[in-house]
Amino acid sequence: MAERRFLLVDASALPEVFEKVLQAKKLLASGQAGSISAAAQAAGISRSAFYKYKDYVFDAESGRETVTVVATLLDHTGALQGLLSGISGAGASVVTITQFQPKNGTAQVELTIRAGTMQLPVDELFRRLARNPDVVEVHRGA
Repeated sequence: MAERRFLLVDASALPEVFEKVLQAKKLLASGQAGSISAAAQAAGISRSAFYKYKDYVFDAESGRETVTVVATLLDHTGALQGLLSGISGAGASVVTITQFQPKNGTAQVELTIRAGTMQLPVDELFRRLARNPDVVEVHRGA
């Protein structure tokens, strides 16, 4: 894949759809919209417009997009490292990690990741993380 190139452009020079994609992404990230369909509708764009631009439009004011990952891991050596390797391998960077006390052979971990540098969609990252044999469950947090 070719190296990504970024431009900083005044939003007033761009079509309105880009602002609306950012609005939809914020609704999803905050949990105000429970699905892409709901977020797109609330922002006044089609789902196809959202999917077309979601991986290419970021807000320079707030830095790169951050995403909360909530995972339940098997409680054994290397489980957290495997999760972190999957995140790093996707091109994301970890901002925070909160690991909770293990119970009944599993431990919950909540991570905030910076996803703006990833070369794949966030949904695909979650699918890949879920395939890890140490991951019992993984989903997007609020």
